[in-house]
Amino acid sequence: MRGGSRRSKLAGIGLLGALALSAPASPTAAAATATATMSVTATVVATCVLSATPLAFGNYTGVQTDSTATLSITCTNTTPYNVGLGVGLSTGATVTTRKMTGPASATLAYALFSDTARTVNWGMTVPTDTVAGTGTGSVQSLTVYGRVAAGLYVAPGAYTDTVTATVTY
Repeated sequence: MRGGSRRSKLAGIGLLGALALSAPASPTAAAATATATMSVTATVVATCVLSATPLAFGNYTGVQTDSTATLSITCTNTTPYNVGLGVGLSTGATVTTRKMTGPASATLAYALFSDTARTVNWGMTVPTDTVAGTGTGSVQSLTVYGRVAAGLYVAPGAYTDTVTATVTY
């Protein structure tokens, strides 16, 4: 009996050891969370960006010469705008009679239009003689139609002018 009871005790100790290994040593704490909301804001300000390609008439020989340039405008979506063209840098120029300046301050008259027929003068008075549009958020192209009339026999040489395009929005 002694051997049997000793065996019984060893079996009991083994069973207790196995139970101890399988049970957690201490209770595990449950993970806790907390939440918060964050307000995110922005104010979109109406804006426009404008760029222009050169208007090059090339060689003028006394016959009517036409050319075009492109204005690229990008305005925020739904922003209404007007694009005007200034008089240029030559003395005495107006929006209906612009002038390029050449040798010895000689001038060569030219005109800028907003239509392919070259009948609608493109000036700078909003909304009288400007080109109106509405921004899309993407680039929009506007064509400037230029003309040097026939029969202008001025001094030979290079003539230039600089016209400022302005977007009002």
